[in-house]
Amino acid sequence: MKKPIGVLFLFVVTLCAVLPTLAAAPVTQEYKLENGMKIIVREDHRAPVVVVQVWYLVGGIDESNGTSGVAHVLEHMMFKGTKEVLPGQFSKIIAANGGKDNAFTNRDYTTYFAQLRNDKLELALKLEADRMTNLTFSDEDFWKEIKVVMEERRLRTEDNAHSIVYEQLVANAYNAHPYGRPVIGFMNDLENMKPADAREWYKRWYSPNNATLVVVGDVNHQEVLALADKYFGPLKPQALPERKPQTEPPQLGVKRITVKAQAELPYIAMAYHAPVLKDAAKDWEPYALQLLMGVLDGNESARLNKTLVRDSRIASSAGAGYDAVERGPGMIVVDGTPSEGKTVAELEIALRAQLEKVKAEGVTEDELQRVKSQIIAGQVFGLDSMFGQAMQIGRTENAGFSWRDLDVMLERLRAVTADQVKQVAQKYLQDDRLTVAILDPQPVEKVPPRPAPEGLRHSQ
Repeated sequence: MKKPIGVLFLFVVTLCAVLPTLAAAPVTQEYKLENGMKIIVREDHRAPVVVVQVWYLVGGIDESNGTSGVAHVLEHMMFKGTKEVLPGQFSKIIAANGGKDNAFTNRDYTTYFAQLRNDKLELALKLEADRMTNLTFSDEDFWKEIKVVMEERRLRTEDNAHSIVYEQLVANAYNAHPYGRPVIGFMNDLENMKPADAREWYKRWYSPNNATLVVVGDVNHQEVLALADKYFGPLKPQALPERKPQTEPPQLGVKRITVKAQAELPYIAMAYHAPVLKDAAKDWEPYALQLLMGVLDGNESARLNKTLVRDSRIASSAGAGYDAVERGPGMIVVDGTPSEGKTVAELEIALRAQLEKVKAEGVTEDELQRVKSQIIAGQVFGLDSMFGQAMQIGRTENAGFSWRDLDVMLERLRAVTADQVKQVAQKYLQDDRLTVAILDPQPVEKVPPRPAPEGLRHSQ
């Protein structure tokens, strides 16, 4: 299941993880080219390597009905070549120069990245600037790649019962917001997508004034700026489509769905609408919700694992997730798989009991401090890498914040009180905000597994 975050809520880890690195690294530098492209450079001289990432502020949130998945499809097509680079050669060039590259698309943005020796920085920037405006692909290339994407959907969603449940959960939780559509796209939309759809998406969104270049590594920021200006500077900006407000209307009561899919065991996922961070300095509820998730899930001693998996053994797994930083509305997800011999109804009662307990009693000061300490400890091990630093900068920037906000975010997180955690639990863990999806397992057919399709290399 693809929850908004993993077991240890990703954004909190990423925002905290960079601080020890910052203490040892030179100051991060930010620039903007005349065409509107933002350049962020962080020098890290621990090893002679560099990470180059180009972030486009466009993802599933910008799609419309009938073309779901087009952002991800275009990501695949971006590796098909330009007038200067033959189809399929982009990654081969990077690999031949000792590097590795890939890309991913999610609801909020699309990112392309490469990691190379620092003396190959110019090559990476030249290649990225070239495909920003000179992408070419044939209809034949498109028809081959769309089959890869459809197989990717089968492999990652339709053949995975928990992924099917999550897709249905989100689709039912959002009545109006585009977050209700899967990033991979609905199969019918993929089957009916045309080369013109991908080309139009490229023309509409891929321009320097809709992109951020993040470079982290053993580089000099002035040299990076000079190279960025050399290759990206001549590219012309373009008028971007108007981004209209997309507000999800208030939910009017609990929603429940049952999903039938092949699986060995039942499964339950519960989604609560919740706010996301809008003002890093003034908001406090998203920070409190992050810590609440840390109390419920995130380590062996967290409440859901200790109470439901280890003590009562009513669940073989149980977890909770929430992402505070997104372009669209937020969501808390609580999920679990009942132990053999236990029913999903019993697990739902047990999960709800834990949520009601935290609403009634709150969290202890020891729990709160332990979670805060775990987050800060995670910074040393979780993102002590150049790639991790670049990801943290890019995610923060593309969510509408600045990398400069990270210190403020950490201080606001540290300032959260146990009473505030209790308040957000009482306010947001309410049935009027709740959508419940239950997996009704169907007999599993014994069929040989299909091999991953050729070309399946880019992640969502």
